[in-house]
Amino acid sequence: MSELIGVTVNGEEREFDGPLTVTGLLEQLDLPQRGIAVAVDGVVFPRGRWSESVRRGWEIEILTAVQGG
Repeated sequence: MSELIGVTVNGEEREFDGPLTVTGLLEQLDLPQRGIAVAVDGVVFPRGRWSESVRRGWEIEILTAVQGG
């Protein structure tokens, strides 16, 4: 039986079935894994750690790269 993991994503409280990795979170949100950055609790979360489990209570910010000038 999976447990619900409550996190905040870009300021919105959300619940997901766990266990869940950062990569899995991005997939559930239908976001690409390229051209984005992830921060957890205000600190950049390196791509090399995206296979780690998301923890209850995390505040996650997902930022997309924007071209412009």
